[in-house]
Amino acid sequence: MLDIKTTILITEEQIQKKIKEIALSLNKKFKNEQVIAIGTLKGAFAFYSDLIRSLSCRVLCDFCETSRYGKKKEPSKEVKLTMDTTLNISGKHILLVEDIVDQGYTLNFLQSHLKNHNPLSLTTVVLIAKPQKIRERKCQVDYIGFEVEASSFLVGYGLDYQEQFRHLPYIAEIQSLN
Repeated sequence: MLDIKTTILITEEQIQKKIKEIALSLNKKFKNEQVIAIGTLKGAFAFYSDLIRSLSCRVLCDFCETSRYGKKKEPSKEVKLTMDTTLNISGKHILLVEDIVDQGYTLNFLQSHLKNHNPLSLTTVVLIAKPQKIRERKCQVDYIGFEVEASSFLVGYGLDYQEQFRHLPYIAEIQSLN
């Protein structure tokens, strides 16, 4: 097991406060509408769960999963859809819930994929956005929880390092790997 040192960047209280703010905006936007909320697995599961429970509009739940990691567990520019949504999203309001956007490869891929199914609208919510200057792919982010300048790996609240740390109720930055 690795000895990993972390520093908390965003507390559990800050996350919950931000979710309530985002939900308030989404409730106004989708007041009398039905929305299909699509959570991206695995990273967004905690954010997705708390967010949809804060919505007062009619919500259907679905998920998708992508991968950008090859055989050596190194990030790749190629995004693969490993699990598609199961609901028919054509002509529906879609709320895409993502954990983090940095270079934009995954979000760009997902938005293009979902738009190919002709939704009525596509609204994207991201818990964490790294600086736009590092984006290599264009993607539309409608609601951002937190903008984080951290250059190292972030963990907690669904985010992982080698499948570890997803259970933490806060977001932390990995300081060192020993």
